[in-house]
Amino acid sequence: MDAVRLIGASRCALMGSEDARGIMAEACQAQALAQAIGSRLAMSGPPELRGEAVGLTELASRGCSVLDVPSARAGTLRAAQLTELGDARQALVDLGGLLGEVGIALVSIASAADEAMYWQCMEAIDAADESRDRVLEMLRRLAVRDEAEQERGSAA
Repeated sequence: MDAVRLIGASRCALMGSEDARGIMAEACQAQALAQAIGSRLAMSGPPELRGEAVGLTELASRGCSVLDVPSARAGTLRAAQLTELGDARQALVDLGGLLGEVGIALVSIASAADEAMYWQCMEAIDAADESRDRVLEMLRRLAVRDEAEQERGSAA
């Protein structure tokens, strides 16, 4: 399945989560998806994105590990269904949106949580924000690349 469709499925699942554990599990799913997309971009994406993609992979890994949710088996992770990246720009735009929504959902949990869950949520929010920052930087780099290509094309 391509990245955009998996991100859409993750958004739907996050919106359908009705309790704190469900939201936390979906936050893990989103971070696993960010990790998988980052890994794909690091291996075969545009050269100007590879460093940021490696950083995204590392941050996303941390984002899931801070949450106390049952470890999902590889077969239950939506990210395991990623077969192709598809349109990298659209995947990054959608991933950035998903990570933002994850942060908002975790804030709602943290505001009503006990101390242990509160700190888990705060660390996961921080990881989602940092992952989103990496995604936004990759989008910025793509825009710079496209602008440079347009300038070269118009100069010819």
